[in-house]
Amino acid sequence: MNDWQRLLGDLVGSNLVLVLVALLIVVTILAGVRIVSQSEKFVVERFGRLRSVLGPGFNLIVPYLDRVAHKVSILERQLPPSSQDAITADNVLVTVETSVFYRIIEPEKTVYRIRDVDGAITTTVAGIVRSEIGKIELDQVQSNRAILIEAIRTQLADQVDDWGIEVTRTEILDVNLDEATRAAMLQQLNSERARRAQVTEAEGQRRAVELRADAELYAAQKRAEARRIEADAEAYATEAVAAAIAKNGLEAAQYQVALKQVEALTALGNGTGKQTIVVPADALSAFANAFGMFRGGRDA
Repeated sequence: MNDWQRLLGDLVGSNLVLVLVALLIVVTILAGVRIVSQSEKFVVERFGRLRSVLGPGFNLIVPYLDRVAHKVSILERQLPPSSQDAITADNVLVTVETSVFYRIIEPEKTVYRIRDVDGAITTTVAGIVRSEIGKIELDQVQSNRAILIEAIRTQLADQVDDWGIEVTRTEILDVNLDEATRAAMLQQLNSERARRAQVTEAEGQRRAVELRADAELYAAQKRAEARRIEADAEAYATEAVAAAIAKNGLEAAQYQVALKQVEALTALGNGTGKQTIVVPADALSAFANAFGMFRGGRDA
């Protein structure tokens, strides 16, 4: 019985050792496997020194010698909005509110070269903003905001390059003024609006005067043109009469006089309330002479 107990004890002990060895192997394998997500990178140390950086996917490390010291997210981050005072080139105090977007691309630099990356970026941005604002005047701060933002982003990217950081975007959220400056600017703005209104009104009045003058000039030109045409017609008629007189002599002149008399008598007869027509005695003889001249011309 004692022999069987000893044998059973030996079997149990050997099986337990095998189980423990198998368990140790499994634990060792699991300790050497690291699965990294797409949004992270793992910084691996060996005896306190940087060993490697594990990227997304399946990775192997040396169990019990290597350890994952830092798990760093590589997603884009946004710093909380921060405000810093700055003085413009024309000595105006402004408060600029900024925000920065960045992401970590080299985590081994970030974890070993800087302790508080968010605080360091905020301080760096404050210095850059004060420097850039000091180069321009207040009006240019608003009108050249895009240029100012790009200058801040470029300088910030150069200064944080040693930290393994990529600056993706910077924003100027607001530019605030003190109350005295704000009131002065509002007064200046109202004055400028009043001046522009006066200038616009004066320009409108001047334009109206110019248009009236142009209209009067156009009317005068048309009247002069009408008088010229009328004078040309009278001159043409006079030339025609003179040519007829030169050709036919006195008879042509008498013919023209007779026509004028007939036209005058016809107009008199067409008047309202007129029952009697007065005909000059010499009108009929003049018209007869003219008619005879006209027939003589046709017979010739």
